[in-house]
Parts: sequence; C-alpha cells; structure tokens
Amino acid sequence: MNLPLFIAKRYLVSKKKQNIINIISAISVGGIIVGTMALVIVLSVFNGFSILIDTFFSSFDPDLKITAAEGKMFDPKEHEFKKIKNLPGVAHYAEIIEEVALLKYGTQIYPAIVKGVPENYTKYTSIDSLIIDGKFMLEKEGINFAVVGQGVAYNLGIRPEFTDHIMVYVPKKGKQVSINPARAINHNYIFPSGVFAVLEEIDSKYIIVSHQFASELFESGAQVSTIEIGLNSETNTKKIQKEIEKILGSSFHVKNKYQQHDLIYKTMQSEKWAAYLILVFILVVASFNILGSLSMLIIDKKDDILIFRSMGASNKTIGQIFLFEGWLISIVGAVIGTLLGLLLCWLQITFEIIPLPNNGSFLITAYPVQIVFTDIIFIFTVVLLIGFFASWYPIKFISQKYFTNQNL
Repeated sequence: MNLPLFIAKRYLVSKKKQNIINIISAISVGGIIVGTMALVIVLSVFNGFSILIDTFFSSFDPDLKITAAEGKMFDPKEHEFKKIKNLPGVAHYAEIIEEVALLKYGTQIYPAIVKGVPENYTKYTSIDSLIIDGKFMLEKEGINFAVVGQGVAYNLGIRPEFTDHIMVYVPKKGKQVSINPARAINHNYIFPSGVFAVLEEIDSKYIIVSHQFASELFESGAQVSTIEIGLNSETNTKKIQKEIEKILGSSFHVKNKYQQHDLIYKTMQSEKWAAYLILVFILVVASFNILGSLSMLIIDKKDDILIFRSMGASNKTIGQIFLFEGWLISIVGAVIGTLLGLLLCWLQITFEIIPLPNNGSFLITAYPVQIVFTDIIFIFTVVLLIGFFASWYPIKFISQKYFTNQNL
C-alpha cells in the first residue's frame, strides 16, 4: 500500500481541527467541478455549431469549386476542363454563372447574387433538403422560376404562393451610362417557386435560377463564373483536388468545402479556443483555493508531521502526503465536473432543454451539442495539470517552513 496516498485520502475526508479548512477544501473541489463542467459544455456547444454549419454547407456547396484566379468569367473550352470531366471519381460536372443583380419585387428593391445552375444541380447538392417554403423548381412549360434565400425573401417580402414576379436588373456588357440609363440595363422577370435556408451568409445573398436564364440575362455566352464538381462518396477529395490543380495550373483556384468558407470556419475555431482559454484562466484562478487549502492543512497538521518524523518518515514522504492531497482534490473535481458536463450535454441532445431564441426562425429548435471524445480527454488532462502545479507550489516552498530546510 502507498502510505502517503493512504494518509492523503484520510485527510481528504476527515474532519480538521479548524472547520474553515473543510470549507476551503470543499470550495476548491467545487471550483474545479464548475470550471471543468463549463469547459465540457462550452466546447461541446461549439462543436455542435461547427458540425451544424458543416451539414448546411455540405448541402449547398459542391465538393470542389473552381474559379478563375483573375477576372470574373472564363470560357471552359479554352482550358483543360474536358480532362477534369473524365477524372476517376468525378460524378458531376456543372458550369455555373454567378453575378450581382438588382431585384425588384412589388415596391421593394434588394441587391443579390443571381446563381445560374444546370439541371444536375440537385444531384450533387442537397438543396432540396434546405427548402423551407414552396419547392425547388427553375423551369416549367417555358416559364422561368427562381429559388431565393430566406434573407432575400425577407427583405423583398417574397412568398412562393404569391403570383407576383421578380424583376431582375443588370448592367449591359460594354455599355456606358448615357442620357437614357435604361439603354445600359438588361432586365427580365422571374417567378419565385421556393425559399431555401442555409446560413445568413448565404440566405441573404443568393437567388438560384436556371443556367439559360442567367446566360441570357448577363449576356455571358459560353463564359461561366465557376465550375462545380461533385465527387463519388469513396473518392479522396484532397487527391483529386491536387490533380485538378495540376491540370489547370495557377490560372484557377480549386477549393474544397472548407476552403469555400474558410473565414467562417477559422472564426468558429478562434472563438472556440478563445472561450477555452478564458475558461482555463478562470479554472487557474479557482485552483488557487487548492494552494490555500493545502497551506492551512499543513499548518493544521504540524503535530502529525512531528509524529511522522519521529516514526522515521522522510521529508519526501511527508511532502508526498500533502502533494497527493492536492492531486486528489483536482482528480475528484475533474471527474465529477466531467461527468456532470457530459450529463448536461446528453440532456440537451436528448431533450433539447435550452431552446434557441426566436423559435421558428431557424432550422433547429435548440442549441446543438456534439460531444467529441478527444476534447474531453484534453480538458481532463489540462485540469489535472493545473491541479498538479497548484498542489506542487505550496508543497515545494511553503511546507519547507514546517519540515526542514532541505528540498523535498
């Protein structure tokens, strides 16, 4: 049996001469429990939002998106895109037109990005699953339809069941503003068929139309803005991305789903670790209670220390008793805090206890939570390290006054 550990366990649960020591020990454990629990919950919520964003973008974005390094549009026939179509793993190839236009619906005016997509757009994206009103339809019996983002629909007051059309205005190519500005503007009308919702960044910008409608409106001819690639599920995305980059050279950018929205992902990760560092700092402050608890315990147990020395205990053994005492406080707090954090996360996942504000405006009704095992291990390890140093300091320095002048 490890004697210092056995005595430390007895000290942890036994009644001290001064009741204040018990209170400080309880506060020490409580502080670590709350700090650990907060770390587990906060990081799990950030993971939940990250996975939620991944899901939404995965439904809207292609596996790979190719854009010109210079200029807005390019002619695919002038480059090696035929080779890309025939690459193993490429399941869908789509030529897209994206340009900014001014929309007018009734008396409301709003700028948006008109995205012209081909017929196979629904095959390599899951846009159908994002429709919250109406349906996905871009053309029927020669009539053009559009699917608009939720933010665009809100600003224009669009509802698919209304029969009003949307007027779309864009500048004519190569035309300068003259005395009559109308001659420098192309316009056409289109009817809304549905409303989709992804995230505000997308919802407030995009309106999806047929490729033919966009081509005629922008007078793009054979030119397109982007090439979107859909891959087979078993395809290695990084490998085929490098192959496409090699084929096209530096004239084009090839981005995967994460790179298409790298700002959002980087912001989410920065916020996650900023919150983590703040909570760790709070946990460090809370761990100062361990220092106070051990210092007072050493003073309280002066008589015991003399007895241990008279029984032949070395300075190292006596020091280990109080060091283990501090570690036990940290371990107990870390274990209970982790378990409570996991329990609260499970309750939120299962019963959605805390709803999102403005229920009905989002595709989800409660805060998303995702428990990541590696994060839990990382949190537990950090808490134990903080507890180790918080215990080591008083044992290494303060206790020397009550042992000997020798180092432990």
